[in-house]
Amino acid sequence: MRTTYMAKPNEVERKWYIIDAEGKTLGRLASEAASILRGKHKPQFTPHVDTGDFVIIINAEKIQVTGKKLQDKFYYRHSGYPGGLKKTSLNDLLKTKPERALQHAIHGMLPKNRLGRKLQTKLRIYAGPEHPHAAQQPEVWELRG
Repeated sequence: MRTTYMAKPNEVERKWYIIDAEGKTLGRLASEAASILRGKHKPQFTPHVDTGDFVIIINAEKIQVTGKKLQDKFYYRHSGYPGGLKKTSLNDLLKTKPERALQHAIHGMLPKNRLGRKLQTKLRIYAGPEHPHAAQQPEVWELRG
């Protein structure tokens, strides 16, 4: 009789990966980062256990999008008061807070539960090329395709 391997949280070995977003497409980068955060690139991936690694994304301000998304894509938030709906275009968001656009895209690809919220804490996004995580000795991650 065979049994399925289930990873245990204390057995997971974590690494740090750095992704350069310069010239990369927003959605393709986000899906790759979400996959690393979940741990799907590891053979011991277990859906209900945090087997993922830490991800650092630099140069978020140089991310690209295809088509007319800069004008047509909007992010909505509501204050909770009548008439409190705010809307921001992707173009405005990339000019003011480029990290937010990437964070929003990656968040949408993670589970919507306790595990997903825990995975979000392992993501670090920086607008420029500088990051304060040299002590973790991150490895460069090259995107597929």
